[in-house]
Order: sequence, then structure tokens, then C-alpha cells
Amino acid sequence: MMGCRKMTVYLIAAFASAIWVAAVRTTAAQERAAMPAAQQHAHSGPRALAAATDNEADFFAANDTAMNKMMADMTVAPTGDIDRDFVAMMVPHHQGAIDMALTILRFGKSEQLKRLAQEIIVTQQQEIAAMKLAVGEPLPPPFPAPTQVPASTGPRPTSDRAR
Repeated sequence: MMGCRKMTVYLIAAFASAIWVAAVRTTAAQERAAMPAAQQHAHSGPRALAAATDNEADFFAANDTAMNKMMADMTVAPTGDIDRDFVAMMVPHHQGAIDMALTILRFGKSEQLKRLAQEIIVTQQQEIAAMKLAVGEPLPPPFPAPTQVPASTGPRPTSDRAR
């Protein structure tokens, strides 16, 4: 029975990953099609192709790392508490979505996909918190959004006296 559950989880994750990759590729193709010919020419040639290939290779490497970590972390031993087992499997699944969204923020070009990735990050974090609360587990520690600059490294606000 556990093998069947593991296979189902793996198939769902693989299917979700395939949809994600297809969406990214489709959006990239649509953006290229919408780009004026003069702009396309400026971004073409061996140098541009190598940069795009390197960027794509880095994206897929980061995405594969996120997927492999998610799959490994979703493998849990049954505890006899279905609710806790569900949360133990779903938290890494949601964290995997967060990690994959971070890769598109890092490597993607589409502002629309980047906004969607930010929404994915927020909603998946909220769902992780809700699941943990539902089974009485402590919440994960807060951390800055991936697009935020930590307060210690950002510019300091000016005081009212300086005005």
C-alpha cells in the first residue's frame, strides 16, 4: 500500500512539473513571437544562443534540485495519524512549489510569470502554516520574501529631523 501511495505522489509531482515546464516554454515562445523582428535580431547569434542555453541549463539544474529535494522529503513513514502523515507529505510538496517558483524569479524573463511565482510563494507559505496549525505543529520561522532586501543590508530610513 505504501508503494502505491509513493508512486501516486511521484506521478502527481512529475505531472505538475511537466505542466510547469510546458507553461514556461509556451510563455517564452509567445513572448518571442510578440517581440519585434528588430529586437529578435539584436538578441540572436551565437553569443545570445550560448547565454540562453546557459541560462536554461542553470534553470533546469535548479529546478531538478528542487524537485529531487521535494520527492525525497515527501517520503515519510506512516505514523498511524493520517492527518500528520498528510501534513508531513504536503509540506515538502508545497516547499517544492516555493523552490520552483524561486527558480523562475531567478532565471525567468516574463514579468507575468514572475508575478505568478510571487503569488505561488505567498499562498504556499500560507498553506504550510495552515496545515501545521491544523495538527498542532509549530509554525515555521518567518523570513523575508525572496524579493525583499533584508533590513540590515538595505538603506537606512531618514529620520524626520533630517527634513
